[in-house]
Amino acid sequence: MVAGAGVLLSACSKGKPEFRGVDISEVEYARDIQLPDHNGQPRSLKDFRGKVVVVFFGYTQCPDVCPTTMQEMAEVKKALGKDGERLQPLFVTVDPERDTAEMLKAYMANFDPSFLALRGTLEQTTAVAKDFKIYFKKVDGKTPTSYTMDHSAGSYIYDTKGRLRVYYRYGSGAEALAADVRTLLKEAS
Repeated sequence: MVAGAGVLLSACSKGKPEFRGVDISEVEYARDIQLPDHNGQPRSLKDFRGKVVVVFFGYTQCPDVCPTTMQEMAEVKKALGKDGERLQPLFVTVDPERDTAEMLKAYMANFDPSFLALRGTLEQTTAVAKDFKIYFKKVDGKTPTSYTMDHSAGSYIYDTKGRLRVYYRYGSGAEALAADVRTLLKEAS
C-alpha cells in the first residue's frame, strides 16, 4: 500500500503545478501587452522571453496599493537571489495624463532600476485594460490635478514562454508571489 501511495504521489507531482495565486493558465485574454516603456521603447511580452513577467496596473500618485505592490516585487526579486534577474515586473500606468515617462522612470528606480513602467495614450491604456479585464476610473478631487484613480489591484504572472499562468491577488504577500515565481522558473529548467 505504501508503494502504491508513492506511485500516486509521483504521478500527481508531474501534473499541473500548484500555485499560491489563482491558476488562470486556460484563460483566453491578456495574451500580450504592447505599450512603450518609460524610456520610449515599444514593448511586448516577447521582449521578456526567458523571464517570469509580472504585470500590475496602477499609478504613481497611488497612496497605498501601488507602492506596496512594487515593494513586494522588490522583495521577491531579492528573495530569489541569483534567479531575481529572471523576474521582470511591468507597471502599467492607468494615469497617463499625470504619469510622465520621467516620473515613471523615477518611480521605478525607487523600487529597482530593472523594473519597467509602460505608458500609452489614454486610448491605448483603455484598450489594454479592457483586454486584461482591469477596471480603472478617474475620481475627481478638490482641484483638477488632485484626482485619484480607482483601479483593480491584482497582478498577472506570465511564465518564461510568455504564457499567462497566475492571477495574484493584492495582499497575498511577497512570500506567495515568490513561491509562484520559483514554480514557473523551475518549470522552465
